[in-house]
Amino acid sequence: MTAESTPALVQSADTDGPAHAGPSAARGPRARSTKAYLQYVAGKIAGAIVSLFAVLVTSFFLFRLIPSDPVKQMTGGRRVSAQQLETLRHQFGLDLPMWQQFTNYIGDALTGDFGTSYQFHAPVIDKITEALPATLLLTGTAYVLYTALGIWLGTRTAWRNGSRSDRFNTAFALTLYSIPSFWLGLLLIIVFSVGLGPIPGLFPTGGLESGGESGFAYVMDVAHHLVLPVITLVAVGYAQTLLVMRSSLLDEMGSDYLTTARAKGLRDDVVRRKHAVPNAMLPTFTLMFVNLGHVVAGQILVETVFSWPGLGGLFYSALSVPDLPLVQGLFFVFATAVILANTLADVLYPLLDPRVGR
Repeated sequence: MTAESTPALVQSADTDGPAHAGPSAARGPRARSTKAYLQYVAGKIAGAIVSLFAVLVTSFFLFRLIPSDPVKQMTGGRRVSAQQLETLRHQFGLDLPMWQQFTNYIGDALTGDFGTSYQFHAPVIDKITEALPATLLLTGTAYVLYTALGIWLGTRTAWRNGSRSDRFNTAFALTLYSIPSFWLGLLLIIVFSVGLGPIPGLFPTGGLESGGESGFAYVMDVAHHLVLPVITLVAVGYAQTLLVMRSSLLDEMGSDYLTTARAKGLRDDVVRRKHAVPNAMLPTFTLMFVNLGHVVAGQILVETVFSWPGLGGLFYSALSVPDLPLVQGLFFVFATAVILANTLADVLYPLLDPRVGR
């Protein structure tokens, strides 16, 4: 090998070798990881869009299976001539062929127009917007309370597995979780609204407000009406969250990394808060987002039992007619909230657990 060729080889080695081991090489795995995550997110969003379209199609055909004539229901049982019935059917587009009703519905729904309510004679979107704040107030308050309570108690019961408090809390949560929410609501009304024996009626039987109040008195009046329905939702919701959190933490408690943390001299409280609970939160995190979708969807039976003027009560009222445009619009809103909450959970989950979506 000649001396003249040596610098060329050195230059080639210096050029080719470091070029693959430099900063661009370090960015390679990170770039591939980001690309995989973006593909994962795109797939989840595409799936959500397909699901939303499927909900639109389902909501149109599902409620038309109800064996009832909405036009006759709108007349309230009064004697109406056949000509008047035909006029009403034409007014609401019920005399059109099914395929034309379907295409009109899809086209309008994609622009945010769900038609006009049969019973309220108002745009469906206006009725939904009007009832939404009441539902968010009720279910949102309950969501915050039962999520915090369920995580806290679930952590304590699992960490003290087998103790008397663990057995009591687990048994009590299982009992509440198995009770239908509407039945529990009726029981609370009987005991604390109507009054039972020495227990006087302390709370209203239903509604959002008593009326005639303003300012701070109005806030207290609404809070007074909130107590029983919120307790009903919290009782069932906290039990579910507690059971999931307890099960997840029990799975983590035998892990080697907790043994290592204790061997390093960390206090038991620190091991629980900084090591065990964050890893056990992953299944509970998913449940939190599923329940977050139900905040908008509301609780139809609970709202109906307490005569709460939210989306759930509105859906029950529309279903009894049946008010097809209002039922379809509410069904789409409920399903959209759940789909979006699940999609958001899917998108954020890989940030907590890198094994997902890679």
